[in-house]
Amino acid sequence: MSFTLGIVGIGQFGSHFAELFAAHPDIDALYAVDSVPERIDAVEARGVAFAGRFETLEELLASDVDAVAIFTQRWTHGQHALAALRAGKHVYSAVPMAIEEDEIRQITEEVQRTGLVYMMGETSQYNAAVVLARRIHRSGAFGEVFYAEGDYVHDMDLGFYDAYRYSGGEQWKSTASYPPLLYPTHSIGGILGVLGERHAVSVSALGRPDTRGDGVFDKDVSMFGNDVSNAFALFGMDNGGAFRTNELRRVGYPSHKRESRFRFFGEASSFEETIDVTYWHDKKDVLEVTDLIRTDRTMSLDDPRLADVSPTLRDAFVAGASRAHHQERLPAEFQGMPNGHEGAHHFLVDDFARAVVGGHQPVVNAWQAARYTLPGVIAHQSMNRGGERLEIHDLGDCPLPVVDLDAEQEPLDPQALAAAIEEASAVAAGA
Repeated sequence: MSFTLGIVGIGQFGSHFAELFAAHPDIDALYAVDSVPERIDAVEARGVAFAGRFETLEELLASDVDAVAIFTQRWTHGQHALAALRAGKHVYSAVPMAIEEDEIRQITEEVQRTGLVYMMGETSQYNAAVVLARRIHRSGAFGEVFYAEGDYVHDMDLGFYDAYRYSGGEQWKSTASYPPLLYPTHSIGGILGVLGERHAVSVSALGRPDTRGDGVFDKDVSMFGNDVSNAFALFGMDNGGAFRTNELRRVGYPSHKRESRFRFFGEASSFEETIDVTYWHDKKDVLEVTDLIRTDRTMSLDDPRLADVSPTLRDAFVAGASRAHHQERLPAEFQGMPNGHEGAHHFLVDDFARAVVGGHQPVVNAWQAARYTLPGVIAHQSMNRGGERLEIHDLGDCPLPVVDLDAEQEPLDPQALAAAIEEASAVAAGA
């Protein structure tokens, strides 16, 4: 069985993912929708064969195309996903899932009612450090994790001005003020992508109003009425522990090297990621695990396919696989193809395609996507109420069959971790 897919939004990410969707053996025809036809032309010029075009999302939804991949403006994802599900289409959605609690809930209800596949393409699920920490956690080596931290640290000066100009047109400043806590999934998803059995139950959040004065985070300009560029949230977990996230858009930090980073503290051992060095340690040993999460580039930063991407954003589009990743399960067609976000892109496309063909829900299904997204929506409300601690109404576990394509990947306890580090170091020395 194979299926057809329509991509809505052929921008910087949509065009990149179009190549991967087109190459996946389970997708036999690809269609495109974009209000700027020249963007579709450019993707076709570099070898992606679209079976057809639609002028609007509504035309695509009225067609017999099986599935929709949504790469539109981030605040529109919820309404577009709901429209697609109600039209009988499987849905792949870029992050975030939605920006309203009601939309998030409605998406889960539609998936449960229809049995259609919904997946949110959260890159942190396959961030190399998250993959490694998840394998350690599955071995039981952490014990009970009582505290974790996740940061999405991306300064506006490092590519975001150009990205918003590209997507926002003349009114780009009104959209560049997008509230940080409504884009929470890179930080929350990395934490809960490791602690798959945990979820947030409450939050208190604070935000720092921007001081640059360039009209971007200006309440009078912002379509969101937002003047906060840096926001900080402390979440309570269902096991009595906590996790903290930072969403920072004004920060002296080299986000082109690593824009998301994570720390996990368990009763038996812990894991800490920095810019260049990452460690696992218990009460007696410290192991540097950097070689296990190092990713190699899949393409040059000067590749013509990245011509529309700011040079300071290009690292996110080229980072390939690490030794922690489960490469064996990917289709052979992906070998040598562009990747990105520390090896995540190949896995995201494969997860979705195989879920549609297999008739199951992927790991980042609607209910898990809600756990990555809804806490940020409530955190934004808390921030606007001066840090008031608010309850998060969890939507529960996915009631439909879920297949984790990496479930058989070897867990890494301390002994296995040490052996993997030794092997990775030997391979690096040989290279």
